Amino acid sequence: MSRPRKQAKPAAPRANPRVGAPPVAELQAEIRERGMRSTGSRVAVLSHMSQATSPLSHTEIFEALATQGYDRATIYRNLVDLADAGLLTRSDLGDHVWRFERKRVTDGHSEAHPHFVCVDCGDVTCLPDLAVKVVPSSGAPRALRTKQVAVQVKGRCDDCT
Repeated sequence: MSRPRKQAKPAAPRANPRVGAPPVAELQAEIRERGMRSTGSRVAVLSHMSQATSPLSHTEIFEALATQGYDRATIYRNLVDLADAGLLTRSDLGDHVWRFERKRVTDGHSEAHPHFVCVDCGDVTCLPDLAVKVVPSSGAPRALRTKQVAVQVKGRCDDCT
């Protein structure tokens, strides 16, 4: 008999307290460098995503920014625009929910890094690059050699075990 699925955790902003939001002027410049207008909603979305430590769904981002007066459609359009401009990445981790993440390269966290997905609560966590090693072998798709793959590990998170 399978274990009953736990209810998803409430959407709380997963921001790293050590990582503050970049100054507004820096975010505005980044947006403009990509050929887009720097609107209040784009800056708010990019600021929130700059502080997030794991991929976030549209709903999680909307709930975090709702007090600023932005509607769901505006947040979604900005997420797609920022992803198309290369400032965010957009991925589906197998549950048909787009999750967005700030593109950045830091120590142990490259642009294409693995994710851990909890099979009980659905929580998604970024894994350090060295947590999973993909080694191409003879007969494997070319994408493995060029590292054009998305790696995700599924299991039970610490809260669900």
